[in-house]
Amino acid sequence: MERVGNKLPHPVMLFIYLAVLVILLSWIMSLVGVTVEEPTSGETVAIESLISGDGLEYMLTSAVDNFVQFPPLGTVLTIVLGVGLAQQTGLLEAAMKRLMTSAPRRLITWAVVFVGIIGNLAADAAFIIIPPLAALAFLAVRRHPLAGLAAGFAATGAGYAANLFITSNDALASGISTKAVELVAEDVVVSPISNWYFMVASVPLLVVVGVLITERVVEPRLGRYEGEARADSMEELSGRENRGLRNALLTAVLYFVLLFAAVFPAGSPLRNEEGGLVPSPLLSGVVPLIFLFFVVVAVVYGLTVGVISSSADVPKLMAEAISRMAGFIVLVFAAAQFLAYFGYSNLGLWISVNGAALLENIGLTGVSALIGFIVVTTALAFVIFSTSGLWALMAPIFVPLFYFLDYNPAYVQAAYRIADSSTNVLTPLNPYVPLVLGFIQTYDPSAKLGTLLSLMLPYTIAFLIVWTAFFLIWALIGLPVGPGESLYVSP
Repeated sequence: MERVGNKLPHPVMLFIYLAVLVILLSWIMSLVGVTVEEPTSGETVAIESLISGDGLEYMLTSAVDNFVQFPPLGTVLTIVLGVGLAQQTGLLEAAMKRLMTSAPRRLITWAVVFVGIIGNLAADAAFIIIPPLAALAFLAVRRHPLAGLAAGFAATGAGYAANLFITSNDALASGISTKAVELVAEDVVVSPISNWYFMVASVPLLVVVGVLITERVVEPRLGRYEGEARADSMEELSGRENRGLRNALLTAVLYFVLLFAAVFPAGSPLRNEEGGLVPSPLLSGVVPLIFLFFVVVAVVYGLTVGVISSSADVPKLMAEAISRMAGFIVLVFAAAQFLAYFGYSNLGLWISVNGAALLENIGLTGVSALIGFIVVTTALAFVIFSTSGLWALMAPIFVPLFYFLDYNPAYVQAAYRIADSSTNVLTPLNPYVPLVLGFIQTYDPSAKLGTLLSLMLPYTIAFLIVWTAFFLIWALIGLPVGPGESLYVSP
C-alpha cells in the first residue's frame, strides 16, 4: 500500500491528468460516433469532443465559472470561517480537554472515544490535538497511555465522518455529490444535512465499538505500562477558561432557544409555504446558521479568556483559520475543471448509463450494490488519502450510475463516507500517521510503523464491519439518512 500510494501523483496533479484524459477520450469517442440514450427523455446524446472549436471555447470561457460555482467551495469556506474562529480562540481544544478531564475514571474511555469522534469539528487539527490528550488522560488514571492514544486516534480518524453537528466535511461531500448528480439531473441537490440523521445515529454506535475494542482488545494486549510517570500531564483548565466555556455554553443554549422561537410559529418565514420544514428556508440556510452559531460562541469565549480584545481581532483570527485552506482551494480548482469537462463531453452520462445497465444485467441492483460500492471505496481509500479528492474522483461515476438505478445520491454519499472514514487510520498515506507514531515513541521508543498499524487494525475492521451492517439495516428499514432523504429517488 505504501509503495503504490507513494507513486501516485499529488491529488491536484491527478485531477489535471484526468482532465487531459477526458479531453483525449472525448475526441476519440466523438470521432467514432459513440452515442448514449438519456434514460429519462429517451433522447440520443452524442459524445462531445473537447478537441474542437466549440470544446476549446468552452474550456476557455468556463474555467472561472467552473471554479467559483463549484458547490463545495463557498459552503466549506463559510463553515471554516466560523469553526476556524472557534478553534483559533481555543474554544474547541478547551471543550475537548474539559470533556476528557471531567469524566469519571470508569468512563474515561467513553469520554476519549466520544471526543475523538466529534473532534472532526476542528477538521484535521483534531489529529494533532486529541491523540496526545487522550494518552495523558489515560496516564492520569494509571492506565496504559498507548491505549488512550490508540482510542483517540482511531476515534478521530475512523470515526471522522460521524458527528452530532454539521461540519465542513458534510459541506464538502454534499457539494461534490451535487455537482456529480448535475451530470444527469440538474434539479437534484444534496445539502450539507443530507446525511445528518444517519451520522448522528452513528456516533453512539461507534462510541460503543471504539470502547469495546480499546478495553477488550487493545489495552489487554498492551498490558501494564512500565514506563516512568511523565511530568507533562494534562494541565487543568484555568479559571478564565472555565468561565469562557460556561459563557459559551450559555450563549449556545440561548442561540438555539432563539432559533427554536423563530421556527416554532406556524407562519414562520423559516418554514415552507405549507408550514413544513422539509424542504424549507431553514434547511436551505443551514450553512449561514452554523457559521453564525460558531462565530457567536467563539466571540463570547474569546472575550472571556482575553483572546479577543477588540472587534479587529475577529477578522484577524478568521483569516488565520482560512489560510489553512489554501491547499483545498487549489484542489478545488483542478477538480472543478475535471468535473466540468466530464459533464460537457457526456462521458459521465455514457459511463453511468452503461454501468447501470451492466448492474441490472447481472442482477446487482438491490442494497447489495451499495455494499459492493463500500468494498470498492475501501480498496481505493488505502491508496488515495483525501476525502475530497477520492470522492471527487468517484462521485462523477457512481452518483449518476446509482441515480439511474433509482438510488438517492445522499445514500450513495453515506456509503462512501463509511468506507473512506473507516480506513483513515490504517493507510500509511495518512500524513498524520508519522505524527501519531512520534507520539507513540514518546512512550515506547522502540515502536515503529508496524506498531501503530497493528494498534489501528482492530478499529478499522470493527468500524467498517459494524458501520456497514448498521447502514444495511438502516437502508432495509427504509429510514431517511437526512431530512427528506429516503433510499430511493422515487417511490
